[in-house]
Amino acid sequence: MKIVISVMGKDRTGIIALVSGLLYREQINILDITQTILQDLFTMVMLADISGSKLTFESLQEELAKVAKELNVEIRVMRADLFDAMNKV
Repeated sequence: MKIVISVMGKDRTGIIALVSGLLYREQINILDITQTILQDLFTMVMLADISGSKLTFESLQEELAKVAKELNVEIRVMRADLFDAMNKV
């Protein structure tokens, strides 16, 4: 299953490392990534594939929530197929 992960918050050292490190440990493949800093606001969007992971979607959400709390940022996880469903009319 493909997922979209968005991260937003005050820029600080380690955001990319902690988020991507969790994905690596859980065998989640990052398919695409973009990140930018707008003044001191860090933003990142990742497209990832969780089909090789033992974590469920819900468990991944919980783990990323812990990372978000540690970093004091907001992390949202959505199923990529929701974007396709929203665009079908």
